[in-house]
Amino acid sequence: MKKIFALILCLSMILSLSACGTTNKGGEPSNSTSESGDQTSTQPTAPATEDAGSSDAAYTVGIIQLVQHEALDAATQGFQDALKELLGDKVSFDLQNASGDSATCATIANQFVSNNYDLIMANATPALQAAFSATNSIPILGTSVTDYATALDIDNWTGVTGYNVSGTSDLAPLDKQAEMIKELFPDVKNIGILYCSAEPNSKYQSSVIQGYLKDMGYTCTEYTFADSNDVASVTQNAVSNSDILYIPTDNTAASCTEAINNVAEPAGIPIVAGEEGICRGCGIATLSISYYDLGYETGKMAYEVLANGADVSKLEVQFAPNTTYKYMADRAAKLGVTVPDNYVAIEVQ
Repeated sequence: MKKIFALILCLSMILSLSACGTTNKGGEPSNSTSESGDQTSTQPTAPATEDAGSSDAAYTVGIIQLVQHEALDAATQGFQDALKELLGDKVSFDLQNASGDSATCATIANQFVSNNYDLIMANATPALQAAFSATNSIPILGTSVTDYATALDIDNWTGVTGYNVSGTSDLAPLDKQAEMIKELFPDVKNIGILYCSAEPNSKYQSSVIQGYLKDMGYTCTEYTFADSNDVASVTQNAVSNSDILYIPTDNTAASCTEAINNVAEPAGIPIVAGEEGICRGCGIATLSISYYDLGYETGKMAYEVLANGADVSKLEVQFAPNTTYKYMADRAAKLGVTVPDNYVAIEVQ
């Protein structure tokens, strides 16, 4: 009996020592796991953005372009060219086109925010509004935006937004555009103003230029279309009741110039346009800016924000440095409109 008890006691001691050895071995991996866990807990969930002053800094810029047409394409190209010249391979772009849809602009903007891009460039007013709604921290620069106070619903405009937004305006002087209409068409009475009702900056331009035109003795009537589907019918109504048409800088109109021209030109109604792309498509004359230069200026602003840490909320909205009187020679001749010598003929593409 004593032998059996001794044997059991001996086996218990052996098992106890074995268990202790297992605990110690298990403790080491447990400690290693803890250290590994500590390391994992300090890992960032996304790549850290390097300091803007670092020579190794890399920036990703998201570009939301409302729709593809000549003016906006040129602004985007100018923006990219400027940043490439200033930052070289330190900058990359994610260019997304919303195909004229404001809801798509919002989807793109939210994706850019989720990706934590360093800056968003918004090309056209609906793109700017979508980006502004999506983030209050990522710097936003707009271009091809006519009036920032209207776009962002800012009262007491001072030239800066006070938000994470600045950029460039494509507004050519509306008083000079009115004077251009007076110079070209001193004897007409009824001016139809054609634009998309979904674009607030077009409404702004219409309201401002009407003040100048009415002071000159013209009668002005607005003709608005909701989208591209009713451009032709609204244009038909406008040409039936107007001596000439004026189209402000309007993205929907810019993408529908062929449809507008197919109605206006056979009816013999001249169109004065707010920008060169619309003029080329359906107009006879414009006081134009260079959208490429406008985008390039926006790119320079982006460099100041990215590389030099400029506070975008304090950057003044910039305007195109130059304006040029331009005309479509063939269309003007066909409609019997005499253009002054200081107008530059638009090259037919």
